[in-house]
Amino acid sequence: MSKIACIFPGQGAQYPGMGKDLAENYIEAMRIFDLASERLGIDMRELCFEGNEEELKKTENTQPSILTASIAMLEVLKLRGIEPEVTAGLSLGEYSALVASRAISFVDAVALVKKRGKYMQEAIPAGEGTMAAIMGMGRESVMECLKMARDYGVVEAANYNCPGQIVIAGHTKAVERACALMKEKGAKRAIMLPVSAPFHSSLLKPAGEKLAVELEKVDISDNEMPVVSNVNAQVIVDKYQIKKCLVEQVSNSVLWEDSIKNMTEMGVDTFVEVGPGKTLSAFVKKIDKSLYVYNVEDMESLENTIVSIRERLECN
Repeated sequence: MSKIACIFPGQGAQYPGMGKDLAENYIEAMRIFDLASERLGIDMRELCFEGNEEELKKTENTQPSILTASIAMLEVLKLRGIEPEVTAGLSLGEYSALVASRAISFVDAVALVKKRGKYMQEAIPAGEGTMAAIMGMGRESVMECLKMARDYGVVEAANYNCPGQIVIAGHTKAVERACALMKEKGAKRAIMLPVSAPFHSSLLKPAGEKLAVELEKVDISDNEMPVVSNVNAQVIVDKYQIKKCLVEQVSNSVLWEDSIKNMTEMGVDTFVEVGPGKTLSAFVKKIDKSLYVYNVEDMESLENTIVSIRERLECN
C-alpha cells in the first residue's frame, strides 16, 4: 500500500505573499496566521502577505513566518482529505513536522522558532561565518577538501541535500578555502550562499545550549506519527529524543538524502512538500526518480496535488 509523507521546507524558502491565496480561501489557514500573530505580538498576515524581502530575510522573522505558512497549508491539505503517514522537515522544517505529528502545539512551536532564529543569529559575529553549496562532488571528496581547509578555521558539512549537492559551513576564510580546493579537485560549482550565519556547524553550539533551556519550558509529547530526524535520519521515538534532536540539529549536519532514503524503506512512495517553494521536491526527485513528488503552496498547487494523488490512488 502506498504511503504518503509530508515534508516541510527550511530557511530560504520564504517569499512575499506566501500563503495569502490559501488563507483568503480557507478560514482554517487564516486562523493559523492569526494564532501566530497573537502568540508573537506581530502581524503575521502583514509580514507574510505584504512584507518585503528584507523583512522576511531577518532570521527572527524568517523562521516563524515559514513555520506559519507551512502549517496553514497543511491544515488545508488535511481538510481536503490528504493526511500524511510519515513526516520530516529540512532544518527549521523539522518543527513543522513535529507540529504535524502533534508532538508540539503550533503556538509553542512558533514562539520557539522565533527564539531559535535569534539564538542562531547571535551565535557568531556577523561576517565571521558563512555557507556554500558544492555541486557535482561526492561525499568522500568533499570531506577530504574540508580536512585540508581546516588550517583556516572551522569548516564542516552542513547539509547532505541530494546526490551531487552538499552544503558546507564554518568560518568565512575556511569556507572560501574549501571552495577553492573543491573547484581544483573537480567540483562542478562551489557557490557562496547569502546567509547570516554558518548554520548546522559546530560554531552554532552556543545557540543549541540556549535552545535547550527554552525546550525545557515547552510541553512536548511523544509524536503520534513517525517523524524522521535530520540528525540521524531515523524515526524519533519519544519526547525526550525530540528535545535532544532539536538541540543537536542546530550544530550538526542535516542528513536529508539519508532521511528520504529511509522513508522510502518504510514504504513511502509519495512525497508532498508542504510550504513555500519547491526546493525539497527537486531534492527528492534527484534522490529517487521513481517517487511521486508534489507540492502545496497555493491554490493551484493544492488542486493539482489533490487531483493527481486521488487519480493515482483510484487506479491502484
